[in-house]
Amino acid sequence: MSEVRLAAEERTEFGKGAARRTRRAGKIPAVLYGHGSDPKHLALPALEFARVVREHGHNAVLTLDIDSTSELALTKTVTTHPIKNYIEHVDLLLVQRGEKVTVDVPVIVVGEPGPGVLVTQDLTTIQLEAEALHIPEQVEVSVAGVAAGTQIHASDLTLPTGASLVTDADALVVAVNAAPTAAEMDGGEGEAAGTEATEES
Repeated sequence: MSEVRLAAEERTEFGKGAARRTRRAGKIPAVLYGHGSDPKHLALPALEFARVVREHGHNAVLTLDIDSTSELALTKTVTTHPIKNYIEHVDLLLVQRGEKVTVDVPVIVVGEPGPGVLVTQDLTTIQLEAEALHIPEQVEVSVAGVAAGTQIHASDLTLPTGASLVTDADALVVAVNAAPTAAEMDGGEGEAAGTEATEES
């Protein structure tokens, strides 16, 4: 994952009212913490940061230009308004080049499975430890030609070079089961209808 540079400003006002004023000014309230330093309250440019999340995901690594200094930070938490869908707040973790961090990475299922099977994804993300500037955007799991009865666990995933698994190795990621036949589905509906008719009589 590439590093992105953003200009940030230190905030001197806090609280809900101050946060609303920050957002009205086209900026996002953020807090930068880590490595035993005092938290820094920042304002990030809203449009630029939204583009970074869109293009690089929620694990984006930022070079923050704050006054005359630069800080390297991992995007740790992005809080979005549940209805209006704008970014309300961001938590940033101070990191150093070469440092390893633990992150949640999306799992994407690819490929066409064998005929007559049903693919169920149990985990949509897994936890990995990776170098801060080399966090994978996603991990792919292929179900191409996979037969019914196959289970793919976290330990079966192919991880990018330099990344190690933090999620339990035995955690089920994808299960491939035989799809119900039309007769089985019709039978289920028939049983339900019969039960309904019995209850009504």
